[in-house]
Amino acid sequence: MEEVKDLAEVNELITELFKLPNSQEEWEQYRLSDDQVDHFHEFGYLAGIKMLDDVQVEVLRKELAEIMDPEHPAHHLFYEFHSNESEDPNAVLFHSLGHWRITEGFHDVLWNPAFIMAAHQLLENKPVRFWHDQLFCKPARHGGVVAWHQDYSYWTRTIAMQHLTCWTGLDDATVSNGCLHYIPKSHKWGLLDAPSLAGDMDGLMDYLSPEQKAAFEPVPVELKKGYATFHHPLMVHGSYENKSDIRRRAFVLNVFADGTVSNTNYELLHGVPPIAKGQKMQGKFFPLLFKGL
Repeated sequence: MEEVKDLAEVNELITELFKLPNSQEEWEQYRLSDDQVDHFHEFGYLAGIKMLDDVQVEVLRKELAEIMDPEHPAHHLFYEFHSNESEDPNAVLFHSLGHWRITEGFHDVLWNPAFIMAAHQLLENKPVRFWHDQLFCKPARHGGVVAWHQDYSYWTRTIAMQHLTCWTGLDDATVSNGCLHYIPKSHKWGLLDAPSLAGDMDGLMDYLSPEQKAAFEPVPVELKKGYATFHHPLMVHGSYENKSDIRRRAFVLNVFADGTVSNTNYELLHGVPPIAKGQKMQGKFFPLLFKGL
């Protein structure tokens, strides 16, 4: 049997799927406008950023179909793998972490120039370091929810809070098939308790003040395939069930500014050697993606 290669050993592009610009001028096409950056800081998110062309989408769809198989020969490289995190067969949510270590396309998308330039700007022009990836897939007709939550409520094992999330659709994401929803300006509410991710949609409500409940007005983020939305680590977000005839597949890239440190002596991700509390997050599992120009 062919030996399985852990792509975490390669902290650079492997394929021709993406090409890094060679000059500052070539980078300009990927730069966000000042208005876009201001929108992110005011509302906590920035949606509608083109991340992939149709060819790149198809490559990642094909790889996704392969790695969703629990019998995949590189399955042991996942940090987490949940064929259905909800455990309800009528509300399926496929969720995994670690696929960047398994397939070349999902590995190389970390170095997508459209992603790393935007992330650099939204992290206040600091160098960008990789945290971990995720897949969220909802089948047609019986796709489950992702409960309202803040990403950083699950990430307090890393400090300071200088993280960023990028969600990219591999299908058109609509209200009917369970697109992402945001609560604008909720990134200014401070850190809330973490609910069960695939549990009760409204579990977070138990942790909100009357003022926060009054301001809880979800905004749907509909996106064409290949387009992305970025959000702040304290942004309250979630997604409803998919009862449509169209599946909803998406991948997430989570990053933080270089200089973030471990806040625990335990492993940060399953199977990854621990980084001692107070020590810098770095090494092959947390590669530096972009230093800046």
